Amino acid sequence: MSSASTSPDEKERTLATDSPDNLSLVEDQHSGSQVEVHGSAVPADEHEDKHAVGDEEEGSDPESEGAETYEDDGDEHSDEDDEDEDDEEPVLKYERLGGDVHDKLLKKDSASALTYSNQLLALGTHAGIVHVLDLAGEVVKSVKPHSASIIDICMDETADFIGTASIDGQVVIYSLSTPEVYSFDKKRPMRTLALEPQFAKRSTRAFVCGGMSGNLVMHEKGWLGHKETVLHRDEGPIWQVRWRGRLIAWANDLGVKIYDTVSQMRLVFIDRPAESPRADLFKCTLYWQDDSTLLIAWADVIRVARIRDRPRPNTTPAAKQPPLLVEITAVFQLDCMITGIVPHPIPYSSHVVGPSPSMTQPLGSTIAAPVKTLTAFLVLAYTPPDTSFFNGNEVASSHAEQARKAAERPELRIINRAGEELSTDALSISGYEKWGCNDYVLVEVPSTTPGVANSYVVMSPKDVVVVRPRDWRDHVAWLVERKRYEEALEVLEKSSETSQEEDNDVDAIEIGQKYIEHLVSEGDFVKAARLCPKVCGQDVKRWEDWIFIFVQQHHLQAIIPYIPTETLTLGHLVYEMILAYFLSHDRQALLKTIKDWPNNIYDIPAVIVAVQAELERSPSSSANNTTTPDSVLLMECLAELYTANRQPGKALPYFLRLRRPNVLDLIRDNNLFTAVQDQALLLVEFDHELIEKRRKSGEQVDPGQSAAITLLVDHIHSIPIGRVVQQLQSRPYYLYLYLDALFAKDPHLTSHFADAQVELYAEYAPRRLIDFLRASSYYSLEKAYNVCEERDQVPEMVFLLGRMGNNKQALNLIIERLGDVNRAIDFAKDQGDEELWEDLLRYSETRPAFIRGLLENVGADINPIRLIRRIKNGLEIPGLKGALIKILHDFNLQTSLLEGCQTILNGDCSELAQTLHKDQTAGFLLNGRATCPICSLPLMETSQSLLLLFLCRHVVHAHCTGKTNLLSHSDVGARSGISGKIAL
Repeated sequence: MSSASTSPDEKERTLATDSPDNLSLVEDQHSGSQVEVHGSAVPADEHEDKHAVGDEEEGSDPESEGAETYEDDGDEHSDEDDEDEDDEEPVLKYERLGGDVHDKLLKKDSASALTYSNQLLALGTHAGIVHVLDLAGEVVKSVKPHSASIIDICMDETADFIGTASIDGQVVIYSLSTPEVYSFDKKRPMRTLALEPQFAKRSTRAFVCGGMSGNLVMHEKGWLGHKETVLHRDEGPIWQVRWRGRLIAWANDLGVKIYDTVSQMRLVFIDRPAESPRADLFKCTLYWQDDSTLLIAWADVIRVARIRDRPRPNTTPAAKQPPLLVEITAVFQLDCMITGIVPHPIPYSSHVVGPSPSMTQPLGSTIAAPVKTLTAFLVLAYTPPDTSFFNGNEVASSHAEQARKAAERPELRIINRAGEELSTDALSISGYEKWGCNDYVLVEVPSTTPGVANSYVVMSPKDVVVVRPRDWRDHVAWLVERKRYEEALEVLEKSSETSQEEDNDVDAIEIGQKYIEHLVSEGDFVKAARLCPKVCGQDVKRWEDWIFIFVQQHHLQAIIPYIPTETLTLGHLVYEMILAYFLSHDRQALLKTIKDWPNNIYDIPAVIVAVQAELERSPSSSANNTTTPDSVLLMECLAELYTANRQPGKALPYFLRLRRPNVLDLIRDNNLFTAVQDQALLLVEFDHELIEKRRKSGEQVDPGQSAAITLLVDHIHSIPIGRVVQQLQSRPYYLYLYLDALFAKDPHLTSHFADAQVELYAEYAPRRLIDFLRASSYYSLEKAYNVCEERDQVPEMVFLLGRMGNNKQALNLIIERLGDVNRAIDFAKDQGDEELWEDLLRYSETRPAFIRGLLENVGADINPIRLIRRIKNGLEIPGLKGALIKILHDFNLQTSLLEGCQTILNGDCSELAQTLHKDQTAGFLLNGRATCPICSLPLMETSQSLLLLFLCRHVVHAHCTGKTNLLSHSDVGARSGISGKIAL
């Protein structure tokens, strides 16, 4: 790597001239600084930090290789050097130009000059032939304008006119599309020529040429032929000339000069260093980067010349001055000879020494402002094998020095504006050891596609090599070659997002495959699995192949989260294998997978069999023991599997054992009432657990309002009562709730279980037992009495004794045990037995409280006088006065009620009698079609017919009255009658 240094004593310089013949060096504080790059030559076999590009075995035929890509020469580098090179990615890529260039054109001839314009290359040979080629290397046209070597060649912007200069002294310009040809014999070997800009469109057909005669001549076409104008002479051969815009630059033995065609004045003379090597052996390269920037590469020195407008002076100048100034903005000295130079764009992150503000000023209306781009220099470097050119010892002193030494490989170097080498590639050119500095040509091929970098062409006598900047595809290939697959995929992904190209020839799948293989070999199965979705995509076979590889490596769990289940479906075996793995290793994951996966991607019955077998082997698989986590998970899996398989009936037992809150909804939604016949106890137990949870949470809940009981009662046709009762026998409370709900729905439904109900009511709802005894008639009175007697339920015993006819014992219980006169009176009223009343009165004779109670509650059932007469004299009865007053008040009230009722009855009878009389005496309409209800003949037989009209509005023939003594009431066209039958 070369380093750049700047002399502190050296001031910034601007080269300018007052006149073409009076050149001076003018100090200018705004000019660019001189930069020298120092370094030592490095032999080709010792390039430890350079890329050897395109090597081939010695003795091979380079022409037969066509457009094959250059490869590194591994024979001349050690393994350590190769490792160092692998760490640094090349910037450029190389391949030989295709077509017939190597196979035919250069097989017996050799190239001497090359230029490019408008998608065409013009190749000049030492045989004096010009081959016009397209960028693929195919020959468009070949002509032979010279009899000797073509030294320089150029084309106009349209690539229609080609100009050549040859050592045969001829300068020839001819058109590819028309017969137009211009030929000039200069009598001396010609070295260079340049066509004016827009040559094809200009009528002047101007060009400049020069050669060994030392004259730089401009030719312009006029009416009487071409006019010749000598621009320069007598300073040695003209080695190269280049024309851009209004400026012409040329090089001779003394240096480089720039000429302004508008003002027709020379602008500057840039001299050669005093110790420069021979100009004929190390050519000068002139390259116009833009209309105001000239790159000068001569021997081992690079100069950058910038042209700008001359500022207007404050005073009138003594002599006429050129309108433009030339500044040398940078000077670089390399450790090699430069055989070609072109600008090369570099990333913005690279360090670039830009021009000073004065260097970027536009040239007014005459010269366009340079485009500010970050560019470096692409240099074709040649290291001479003989150092005598540098020390001035050009005369050989021995036969060893006279022997021609083998040249080293040419190199392509990228050097930034700071003089730093960014990249160096050693080119393996066919026969490079025989070629000199002047045998190589470097040409820039501008890109016609926006966003695509320019390419370049390197020419040697036997090779034409195309040089292209490496793009993201090459970067990906370089990363893949070094097994940096992850970086390669990242680059590929970013490029696919930003690139609009459809013909993407980089196979991301193949790179991903290699990356996964690499990760698996390294044991990084998690990362390999994470990459599978991108690599496998929608390829079922690729997915299955990788899954089985993970199985073989015993790392199936790594790839399971990435296996597709919806957008892409693999074979059933794959999913069943995963479920079997979870069944053996992670049952929680098994349950989650069953819930998440679609149910059509695997064989559900096969999985059910496997899970069922595992549950049966579980030590806690009974219906009453679900506390073991594994058993719970397995039952949940079976419930989900049966539901997914549309077998909710088989899933129901597991839902019940798992206490799923939605089990009742499941039964209703899927009409599983038949399936729940044998699960009644589980269903009721589960429902009461939910009720208990709600009660503990502070919610007001009625334990009797059980949703499970309601479901069993509402569907007795699907869930037989006897079957439910049999299951609930072990849980009497649940049986009580069930039978009570059935009895509330229809008392006849529990007729077979009435005796059991008596016991259940006595146990769980004693206050409701009397209601059941009164409402039901299906229980055994004796059994019911025994049950009540065991629990000393006196009211129920009284009721039962009454129903059994043992009224006296019942009344005795009321009087002796309850002491409730009202109940005794009600009991006597209900029975309607006179003897019972007599017994009650007899029992009450010695009990003042009973006497008072009877006095307060007597009515139609017992005569108060009868009760009063039975009161013994001297018996003190508390509250007797009030009781008597109540009796009298009640009789007065009764009398008043009877009188009121009589008055109402008399009024109703009078009103009805009046209505009857009015109806009987009122007229009514009789139509002519009315018939006699006796003989059924028309009433109006004749106008003299005698008719009988009854108060009930019957009308009959008079002569028909003897036929019957009774007429039935019917409508005969008149209004309705009063009674159903009328006696005559």
